[in-house]
Amino acid sequence: MRTIDEDIKNGKFKTVYLLYGEEAYLKKQYKDKLKHALCTDGDTMNASFFQGKDINSKELIDLAETMPFFADKRLIMIEDSGFFKTGEEELADYMSQIPDTTTFVFCESEVDKRSRLFKACRDSGKVVEFALQNQELLTRWILGRLKRENKNITKSAMEEFFARVGTDMGLLDREMEKLLCYTMDREVIELSDVEAVCPQAVSNKIFDMVSAIIECRRKDALEMYYDLLALKEPALRILFLITRQYRILLLLKDMKRRGVPNAQMAKEAGIPPFAVSRSLSQASRLSMESIRHILEYSVEQEEAVKIGQMNEQMAVELVIMEASRERAYQ
Repeated sequence: MRTIDEDIKNGKFKTVYLLYGEEAYLKKQYKDKLKHALCTDGDTMNASFFQGKDINSKELIDLAETMPFFADKRLIMIEDSGFFKTGEEELADYMSQIPDTTTFVFCESEVDKRSRLFKACRDSGKVVEFALQNQELLTRWILGRLKRENKNITKSAMEEFFARVGTDMGLLDREMEKLLCYTMDREVIELSDVEAVCPQAVSNKIFDMVSAIIECRRKDALEMYYDLLALKEPALRILFLITRQYRILLLLKDMKRRGVPNAQMAKEAGIPPFAVSRSLSQASRLSMESIRHILEYSVEQEEAVKIGQMNEQMAVELVIMEASRERAYQ
């Protein structure tokens, strides 16, 4: 990312950039930066944009060979082409022959690093991976944004903000904008502000539901389930998320027994670091056998739905009833 910023600052661009990875927000930010740096708004003569998997590579090469019209650069921007998964040998060969007057910008969700096209872009230009950011980096990013607005945030508000919103940078950005507007006349964002403005993510509602199940608060768990149905969440997706949380509990419980550090637990379980301690608290109330039993029971109910023996909504209700009957606490 720093290299792209330096290229833009110096006005010296590579002939090809490949932007890829799971962090869509950052990827879009740098795609837009390159777009604005390489062409002026409304310049349809020297900027061409392609998206999807039906792009003709020969057309791209012909376009790249065309000199820009009253401009220094011709921009060819390609999004989600699938080229880096399917091959495109001719395009791979061309990457080393791109004229200095043309810049390719590929923006891809998935790539195969073994492909010739990936290696050709790496050798002839710049390849940047936009990986999901950890909570520490996201915290610094949020604090930097707040500093520019002459604001601060309490520790409890920051923790609740992550708990409710998650770690998707695009969603964090939108929710932070709402918080800034809500607290316009104040310098500090408090916990009550986050609770008033930021809705709980479905994953957090599932976590609360599992907590109610583990504590045998069956009525509360069922009410949360019906609330999710009212919000148009599919019953089978709710079942998937409940099952996922129990799998996380099983994995964390095993890692805790083996003395795995919390940071490694977060990575192995695929959850944010702040979620480890609260999930461990859930796991501590259940035995390994009881967690496995609920996982097996959930699979049985899902199979019953798929073969037409069970209604989706009823299947989830049965899982909640069975799990909240478990009392194999430690």
